[in-house]
Amino acid sequence: MFSKGSLSFRKIAWGTSLLSMATVLLLSGCSGGKQQAEPTPAPVVEAPVEQPVEVPQEETSSPYKAPLTGLPLEASLTQRPLAVMINNAPAARPQSGLGQADMVYEVLAEGGITRLIGIFQSQSDIEKIGPIRSIRPYLINLGESYGGVLVHAGGSPEAYSIIQKQGKQDMDEIGNAGAYFWRAKDRKAPHNLYSSDEKLREGAAKLNYGNDVKVPEYTFYPEAIAASGDGEEGTEPVEVVSGEAAEKVEIKFLLDSYVVDYQYDGSSNTYKRSINGSPHVDLNDNVQLEAANVIVLGADHKVLDDVGRLAVNVEAGGEAMLFQRGEVIKGQWVRAAGDAIRFVKDGKEVPLVPGTTYFNIVPNTPSFESHVTISNH
Repeated sequence: MFSKGSLSFRKIAWGTSLLSMATVLLLSGCSGGKQQAEPTPAPVVEAPVEQPVEVPQEETSSPYKAPLTGLPLEASLTQRPLAVMINNAPAARPQSGLGQADMVYEVLAEGGITRLIGIFQSQSDIEKIGPIRSIRPYLINLGESYGGVLVHAGGSPEAYSIIQKQGKQDMDEIGNAGAYFWRAKDRKAPHNLYSSDEKLREGAAKLNYGNDVKVPEYTFYPEAIAASGDGEEGTEPVEVVSGEAAEKVEIKFLLDSYVVDYQYDGSSNTYKRSINGSPHVDLNDNVQLEAANVIVLGADHKVLDDVGRLAVNVEAGGEAMLFQRGEVIKGQWVRAAGDAIRFVKDGKEVPLVPGTTYFNIVPNTPSFESHVTISNH
């Protein structure tokens, strides 16, 4: 009990420091004779002594990106692409391995059915790729634009002439590389020829095909921007090219009985692929094929002979549409010497969304637009 001002103090908690007591006394003694309300002191709690804790460092994004998908990699990518000619006749579907391709081209072959070119580089352990089919001159052109080893089974006379005279680095099941392919027993020939990325790379090494090739790099949006359309705080400013809403695109290459469509899925930010209204799946895992980017481009087609073989101009450029993020952007496709096909608008290359890209090459006749139907449902 303290006499000055008849103020009373509560007992100070055990462990209170002498400095705290002195402060209380000093305040009490300096009241100037006037009675003052005493503030309720806060309870004194001693902080426990803690051992130093190692704070985990925030994970940083990988400095390595796949040049054809823009997706992160654990290490720098040194292996060259494989450009595999894949059968797309009804008896050849569903195919195997397309779900692990970096890029896929679809272009007409004979008879109104298309052929697919799977460009494989960034993924491995692809247990089964195929069915593998024959090659054409414009397929050679497209595959080589990525520095790819050309993988095929046979080819047109003109394609063989180009391969032999120009010394193309190819793997032909009925020519120089039969040991690196196999025939499946559950399908009939010619729709049963397969290989794997491991066997194809083994064969390419045996044929002394090196990896010192030029692989084109595409421009990609940062993943956060690609998903939302807006940049996150702290990200580099990137101009997002906007288009018109396009939830679904149907593509008719030639035949009314053969229509490919891509339906946008907002949950995955990809377009799911179907043929004639049925999901187009990968037989390896039974998962529907999907694309982060779908490019439809018009090219001049010319029938060469009574068999229906075609010449397709995949160098001149022309009209094109890019479908990404649920939108369509109308522009052009261009191709510089020694480079791959790119999509541009107003003279500038439009960034792609990280992931797989499908290129669909349709005839310019009767018009480019006549092959494309866009809807929102």
